[in-house]
Amino acid sequence: MATKFDSYQKRRLLSSYFSVVISIAIVLFMVGSLGLVLLKSTLVANRVKEKVAITLFLKDKISNKNRKDLVASLQEEEFTKKVIYTSKEQAAKIYSEEIGEDFLSFLGENPLKNGIDLYLKSDYVTPEKMEELEARFLKNAFISDVSYDKPLINLLTKNIKKISFWMLIISSFFGLVSMFLINSSIRLSIYSKRFNIKTMQMVGATKGFIRRPFILQSIKLGFIGALLALIALGAVIYYVDKFAPSLLLLEDYTTLAYLVGGIIISAFVITWISTFFATQRFLNLQTEELYY
Repeated sequence: MATKFDSYQKRRLLSSYFSVVISIAIVLFMVGSLGLVLLKSTLVANRVKEKVAITLFLKDKISNKNRKDLVASLQEEEFTKKVIYTSKEQAAKIYSEEIGEDFLSFLGENPLKNGIDLYLKSDYVTPEKMEELEARFLKNAFISDVSYDKPLINLLTKNIKKISFWMLIISSFFGLVSMFLINSSIRLSIYSKRFNIKTMQMVGATKGFIRRPFILQSIKLGFIGALLALIALGAVIYYVDKFAPSLLLLEDYTTLAYLVGGIIISAFVITWISTFFATQRFLNLQTEELYY
């Protein structure tokens, strides 16, 4: 009879552990998917920003030496991503190809100026910082004018802030939901051992001593759940990369490292906190309250 009861208790315990692992895996998979979207959306936004150029038009009397020195100094600036020099002759050729005719033949002279297309690092592509750079460049003795698409910069900055705000709200919501789901699963698994907890407490075991094996067990289950979540997420990333190779999901090792690290750390933190408070609740209950 005792053997049957022990077997039943073992099945219940395994079932409880299984439900905890599956709950953790599903929640971490959702959090990992959202984290991937967040990381890639940030990278995509930065790539878009870094394709916006600020054009510096040079004065006609600038010498080749001064022009080369200016280009070299721009390349050394901390805000510079890329510098491309375009002579007035190259600009005229490009413009003629765009309009489909040689405009120099009836103008007689080239009205265009030598220009430098300056591509900035994403952190500097904001209306405020670009205005500061514009004012700085206009003070340069070799630069006659500065041009960039101000409405585009304003619209880009506004949309990125809006998207980032809502992504942060959604991430916070899913983070709280994941905490509650995992906490509920772990609490249910500990509930079946509430009498053991109280018995150990009654014979003089400290709260830390009682709590330790539960925390270690939950952390193990959390890592198993994290492993399952990573396997599922890896499969999703593999198939998404096949259909959208431009996202470079499999080649972006930095994002993948952040993702793996984030999921493992989340599994550790959430299971540790959930188990701590779940065991604390049963440790604080009176004996007669264990039956309710």
